Amino acid sequence: MSASMDRNEQPSARYREAAIRHVDRHFPREVSRPNDPQPAQIVTLEKVADFLELDLRRLLVWLKDGLKLIVVFMIFGGVLAATYGMMATRRYTVTVDVLIDPANLQVVTNDLYSQPGQIDGQLLTVVNRMRIMTSGNVLARVVETMKLADDQEFYEPPKPGLLSGLTGKQAEAPDAQLVAIKSLQKKVSVTADDRSFVAHLSVSSEVPDKAIAISKAIVQAFQEELARADADGARRAAAALDERLGQLKRDVLAADEKVEAYRRANNLTAGEDGQLVSSLSLTQLNTQLAAARTRVIDAQVSYNALMKVGTDAVGNQLAVPSGLALLLDRASALRQQVEALRMVYGDRHPSIVRMQAELTAMGDQVRSELTRATNAAKSELDKANSALTTLRTQMTELEGSAFNDNQSQVQLRELQRDATSKAAIYESFLSRTRQITEREQINTTNVRVISEALPPSGRSWPPSTTVLFVLGMMAGLVIGTGLAIARGIFLDLRQPSRSLLSY
Repeated sequence: MSASMDRNEQPSARYREAAIRHVDRHFPREVSRPNDPQPAQIVTLEKVADFLELDLRRLLVWLKDGLKLIVVFMIFGGVLAATYGMMATRRYTVTVDVLIDPANLQVVTNDLYSQPGQIDGQLLTVVNRMRIMTSGNVLARVVETMKLADDQEFYEPPKPGLLSGLTGKQAEAPDAQLVAIKSLQKKVSVTADDRSFVAHLSVSSEVPDKAIAISKAIVQAFQEELARADADGARRAAAALDERLGQLKRDVLAADEKVEAYRRANNLTAGEDGQLVSSLSLTQLNTQLAAARTRVIDAQVSYNALMKVGTDAVGNQLAVPSGLALLLDRASALRQQVEALRMVYGDRHPSIVRMQAELTAMGDQVRSELTRATNAAKSELDKANSALTTLRTQMTELEGSAFNDNQSQVQLRELQRDATSKAAIYESFLSRTRQITEREQINTTNVRVISEALPPSGRSWPPSTTVLFVLGMMAGLVIGTGLAIARGIFLDLRQPSRSLLSY
């Protein structure tokens, strides 16, 4: 039995000797008499650093001594957290899924805003629009629409007693609208889906129905803000173009005035189709000259034909007047009858004598008609030659004038090209301005809600009472453990002999 006791006491003795050596090494003591008072130990940083070189056994001793403290802090932390969960203001969060298509609706072919083509440009457009969703302009619209400045959840007016003792700027009450916007910013968040153009809008409020109403108001204000931004951009572009239109109009009028002044100075009168009168006159005169030549040729042919017609050539079928041709035909027929009777009855027959007298009278009539027709043909030929000569004279004079006009028309065409180009630019700007002005009235943003906000199944803050109680106990456990370890270290540093008793 004594042997077993010796074996049990040997380790304890070794631990005690090791502890004594440890304390003597770190805390040397002065030799004193038994009745001398024990001097107080001074805790320094060096002693704390040396004392931290401990084994796990000392840590367990400290935790054992501070077990009650740990339990008290655990219970206190759990109760405090549960009390906070029951008394804290509850918040409810709803989520709305909004599809933000970076490509706007293609209402017009030549829109003011270009469509993003590359995926980087599309993502940047979506990110920009997501930032607009929680911007101050959108939230200000929501605050104004829903009158959140009058809601105590977003703005609580200061009590009159708090402002009575302040003077100057400090006595001014804060702007309710601004405070409500800042409060709403803290309760609104937007996250993006990594694989789509869908944005998740989260809104928190003390009342679920209010959170749903705010989410709908934010989406509506967001769509209105995008439409207003596009309309403002179109309005600015139209205003800039409208300002430029005045100068372009003045340039067009000045260019047209230069063209007209040059025409007046050089007597370059234009017709209905824009061609110069001299050119038109020259063309018309060429046509008249060709017709005059044709009339001269026809008159000459008629005159030559009449000159060849005689009483001995009664049967000639040349181009002669119709009355003369008829007389010639009758004279030819009568002559044939005379020749036929002469072969039967001879030259002395009364019938032949009578018909011969008729033939002589008809010959005189033919000669008289031929003379008249020849004189008429000669007069027509003279008139045709005179008209041809006059037209040739006019052509010579007009050709010289047209040559001078052609020289002047080179500069005129340059002035006309300048006026035409300025007019084309002015018309294009005018058409574009009217198109952009109408574009202000069209909303082409492609933003739509794909998941409406639904009533939440539970509160988003604070967590449940059970969860808070467990978290509070865990926090109390951590704090109590730390305090127990700190208490043990402090006591061991203040009373070195206490560490010997625990071994």
